[in-house]
Amino acid sequence: MTSKRKAGLGRGLESLIPTDGAAKDELGFVEIDVESIKPNPDQPRARFDKDSLDELADSIAEVGILQPVVVTTDGKGNHILIAGERRWRASRQAGLSKIPAVVREGAGESTLVEALVENVQRQDLTPLEEAHAYQQLLENTGMKQEDVAKRVGKSRSAVSNTLRLLQLPAAIQSLVDAQKLSAGHARALVGMDDEKYAVYLAEKASAEGWSVRQMEDAVRLRKDMGSGGGEGGTVRQVRPVEIIELEQRLSSQLGSKVKITYKDEKGKVEIRFASLEDLERIYRQLA
Repeated sequence: MTSKRKAGLGRGLESLIPTDGAAKDELGFVEIDVESIKPNPDQPRARFDKDSLDELADSIAEVGILQPVVVTTDGKGNHILIAGERRWRASRQAGLSKIPAVVREGAGESTLVEALVENVQRQDLTPLEEAHAYQQLLENTGMKQEDVAKRVGKSRSAVSNTLRLLQLPAAIQSLVDAQKLSAGHARALVGMDDEKYAVYLAEKASAEGWSVRQMEDAVRLRKDMGSGGGEGGTVRQVRPVEIIELEQRLSSQLGSKVKITYKDEKGKVEIRFASLEDLERIYRQLA
């Protein structure tokens, strides 16, 4: 049985700690049964590094938990994690029966936002986990990219660039998730019309250890080859600025690549999607 280490409470969690309520100590948290806690189904982090978890479990067994987890209740006697899943998992691994926790009233949007913020700020999510978390916020809470950016303390462009990773083919996403390709490499491939060639470049860059600059140069070369420049090539028609702007606005709004073909006052709108789930997401936004 470990004792509570009040001095270790981090300032990063102070904003989550309520100042009223019964059965709490002077710092606002109580000890609850470890087995009564359930992971948050909206938790953005999908994987936990075993070595890191083992190290944390050993630390907890030796000195106790320095920061309480944050939970809410589900009305059935269970506590749902908002923040601190690594601490909870490591506590179970260390054999603790109880764990210090801050109990928050209410659930819904705030729990998802807090789970995302806690993970992004404390333990960097993988780029794709972060992208899926942002997508959850956009879909489930009605927030806009500007709102998400403010809540997680990042620029709108950073959020937008991360979301663009979800447009990539599954093979490239797998390389990013396995940390064989960086987010910078992957972002250079977003928007390539030839997906097979994009996957080829991704695998080649991973195998040969390309820099991001090398990837960008390879993508640029491919696009130049396909533009028909030079003798014998076709002259590309200059598109109206309004069409380009609408294309960008639609892409930003839908979180997917949008291509508008326009000629003689007519045209078509093409929306790219990465999977059936992505298509359903786009449909819900259009509906």
